[in-house]
Amino acid sequence: MTLREVADLLNCDVLYGEDKLEEIEVESVGSSDLMSDVLAFGATGMLLITGLNSPQCVRTAAVVGACGVIVVRKREVLDNTVKLARDLGIPLLFASMSMYKACGILYSRELTDARELGE
Repeated sequence: MTLREVADLLNCDVLYGEDKLEEIEVESVGSSDLMSDVLAFGATGMLLITGLNSPQCVRTAAVVGACGVIVVRKREVLDNTVKLARDLGIPLLFASMSMYKACGILYSRELTDARELGE
């Protein structure tokens, strides 16, 4: 499934990376607000779903090789988070729904849990 398809499914606002959405294939999804968990269990190519809207989520996504970040739950994403996504070339999206709902929608489309790739 492309990142564009994910963005459409979750009705995301694209904060950075509009031009990359068609070319990026989402292989797996991981969700966490604890970036230490993402570092421990993240997988290259995964899509990170998080409620954390600070630059740390983008930086962590870059370290694990994530294909993008979707921030959920918050009313807005900080400007410095968007700037870092632009600087690092990581697509950043926003979905105004709960993490539970976002993950449920993607799970129903049979996307793989990022942790399963490492097992």
